[in-house]
Amino acid sequence: MWQAENVRARLLELYPYSTVTILGMTTRGDQILDRTLSKVGGKGLFVKELEVAMSNGEADFAVHSLKDVPMELPEGFELAAVLEREDPRDAFVSNDYASLEALPDGAVVGTSSLRRQALIAARYPSLVIQPLRGNLDTRLAKLDRGEYAAIILAAAGLKRLGLASRIRSCIEPEQSLPAPGQGAMAIEILSARSELRALLAPLNHQDTERAVRAERTLSKTFGGSCQIPLAAFATVENDTMRLRAMVATPDGKRIARADAKGAANDPESLGRDIALALHAQDATAILAACKVDA
Repeated sequence: MWQAENVRARLLELYPYSTVTILGMTTRGDQILDRTLSKVGGKGLFVKELEVAMSNGEADFAVHSLKDVPMELPEGFELAAVLEREDPRDAFVSNDYASLEALPDGAVVGTSSLRRQALIAARYPSLVIQPLRGNLDTRLAKLDRGEYAAIILAAAGLKRLGLASRIRSCIEPEQSLPAPGQGAMAIEILSARSELRALLAPLNHQDTERAVRAERTLSKTFGGSCQIPLAAFATVENDTMRLRAMVATPDGKRIARADAKGAANDPESLGRDIALALHAQDATAILAACKVDA
């Protein structure tokens, strides 16, 4: 809802004589809170109902957290704009400890992400990692009740909702590489709505849009689901893009990593190059092991 309100405010600044109404909806991803996304259908659970509303003419466009958007959109849909990325890092949240390094052996860490699970398990095998679902208030309440010693969340979500004070430390990409699209918002429309595409174009942030195209190209190569621990993070400096990526088994015992630079105006090529570099490190076998574990 914050994201929808934010986009509405930006549109009203651009088009002060327009009317923008929010149609609040609860998706399957919001409703199923007792299982991890990887076991109940993945990213599409957060967007399907919104796409139905657009198809039925109830809504003109939908605002998403880009990391929740499937890599392959249904036929007839497209992303019209990608907004400037907020902090892409993972955030360490705890009432008693300052960082992952400070946690004692056997401490319980909550996360909803197989990516975070793999990266934590690889660096801190003595920690116990448990699933964590629900909105931010629900997750923080579970931490406050003592169900977890710490939880790992997206820094962007906490900052957008005015909860930055709950962050004890942000985990740098070198230690916890972000998910594809993490920290970015995207606006989805029906492909036939060319007039909407033109209206929304001023909201597109070119560097962010190019970066997430590289990340999503890589993710698409590996299936682009919540069922594999995959990270991809691109940054743009002038005309050059750097893309770092990782695939792993959930226990963090097998990891393939790649890091390369390319032309910022050809993000898909860089995404494909990084995918080949990961495959050269036996990423196929790593992903096959993930499917067996699932």
